[in-house]
Amino acid sequence: MADRPPFGFGPPSRPGDDDPKPGDQDPSGPIGFGFGPAGGPNQFADALRQFADLLSYSGGPVNWELAKNLARHTIAGKGDPSVLANERAAVTEAIRLADLWLDDVTTFPSGIRKIEAWSKAEWLEATFPVWSSLCEPIAAKGVDAMSSMLDIDPAELGEEVPEQMRAALSGLGGLAGLAPMLRQLGGAMIGGQTGTAVGELAGEMVSSTDVGLPLGPEGTAALLPSGVAAFGEGLSVDPGEVRVFLALREAAHHRLFGHVPWLRQHLLGAVEAYAAGITVDMGRLREAMPDIDINNPEALQQALAGETLFRPEDTPQQKAALARLETALALVEGWVATVVSAAADTRLTHAAALAEAIRRRRATGGPAERTFATLVGLELRPRMLREAAELWAGLTEARGLDGRDALWAHPDLLPTAEDLENPDGFVRGTDDLDISGLEDNPDDE
Repeated sequence: MADRPPFGFGPPSRPGDDDPKPGDQDPSGPIGFGFGPAGGPNQFADALRQFADLLSYSGGPVNWELAKNLARHTIAGKGDPSVLANERAAVTEAIRLADLWLDDVTTFPSGIRKIEAWSKAEWLEATFPVWSSLCEPIAAKGVDAMSSMLDIDPAELGEEVPEQMRAALSGLGGLAGLAPMLRQLGGAMIGGQTGTAVGELAGEMVSSTDVGLPLGPEGTAALLPSGVAAFGEGLSVDPGEVRVFLALREAAHHRLFGHVPWLRQHLLGAVEAYAAGITVDMGRLREAMPDIDINNPEALQQALAGETLFRPEDTPQQKAALARLETALALVEGWVATVVSAAADTRLTHAAALAEAIRRRRATGGPAERTFATLVGLELRPRMLREAAELWAGLTEARGLDGRDALWAHPDLLPTAEDLENPDGFVRGTDDLDISGLEDNPDDE
């Protein structure tokens, strides 16, 4: 995925961008915010219409409609063939077979109520509601900070500001009179950055649970045939075997999310808790003020873009929420890797090689990690994933399937980050599980 400054505008539109061509299209083109003068009258008129559309937006703090449209364009620009009937049949068969194999290696029953094969655009439609929910808290803070940075009394401006401008600003009620417009522009900027990131992520996904979070509809297991094919490139493994292996991972995630009722909210709530601890540096925002020229929208976008304006400072609450989320995601991934290995090792010839490909994908900072780093500030630690898999494998050997899976009855029973540092110590610990003193709702704390 291309590196982009957090919450930044894309580059100006270029002639011909209205006709996306796979491979040579900048995803920020026709839905971007270019106001460059070189495009001629038609491009300038398009830019004015785009600007008017931005200012007419009347929804929440973030322009999610724009974000979704930009994600769609990003996907279309890179190519998104429709899923063929034979591909849908192959996905259905693979997931049903995988779900059957899992019966032997976990006590959780099937969590699948529906099987689908998605194109990239279908993945976007199915997962975008969760993406926007995850990103909303942080994005809203960024928009609020941008709109409030103009809350300055014109009388406090320096002597270098012309008297005519002081009078004009006084008529607007001060610089704060421009805040509504800046708020809308900020919502468009943040929505645009999020849409671009999610659209690029769609090109690398293989399933509905590839990120490790329950992004799709509950009970809907899905693979992306294009993503499955891309994952298998260069592995010298039969495509059918690759498909079944990835179907095992998808089905295992659904068993866990479907039968651990607190887990979904536990993970998503940790993201929200992390967002609640974010602060925006108003000093950095005000440092950009001298570079803002209301008569030059392109200079405006450059002044407001860039990570220096949106670099949240760590707080103890953030660190605790981040540790909680990283640990929970590692435990989910480790459990999935353990049960998939148990189901696949005697059935799939290249199970070990496929598992190693998954580990490499994680260790090199795969699409999930990069997108979280961009949108939420979260980076998964591959070491934790390896330690979690070792811990779950040890628990399976020491306590059996029942004892291992029983730990998911309540979050307080699960290994902590410290336990992942010493998995043998946790495995050798007591296996007497007593949850009688725990709260009925594990997330009401």
